[in-house]
Amino acid sequence: MTIERLHSGPRMSQAVIHNGLVYLAGQVGAPGDDAAAQTRAVLASIDALLAEAGTDRSRLLQATIWLADMADFAAMNAVWEDWIGGTNAPTRATGEVRLATPDYKVEVIVIAALP
Repeated sequence: MTIERLHSGPRMSQAVIHNGLVYLAGQVGAPGDDAAAQTRAVLASIDALLAEAGTDRSRLLQATIWLADMADFAAMNAVWEDWIGGTNAPTRATGEVRLATPDYKVEVIVIAALP
């Protein structure tokens, strides 16, 4: 089976397509924005990468969400729930971690199926 990589660099690829699945790297928003704005930016990046891979959010299988501070859980969830639309919700885990820089508040990693 082939492995296709999108937007590869020396450290990582933004997406890897293999065996009918699309694996996205962790997506982050603009450093310094609040959690809601970063979540909106992250989800827009996910939409764009999934479209480039040939799929969309309705085919999400799994999401891992990292928050720098669980105090942002409600703000992130409000944006997430609007984006997911109440249907086709993937399995999901959310945890608090120290992200790459203190300016990042949200990072989201997803796996989606191809049609």
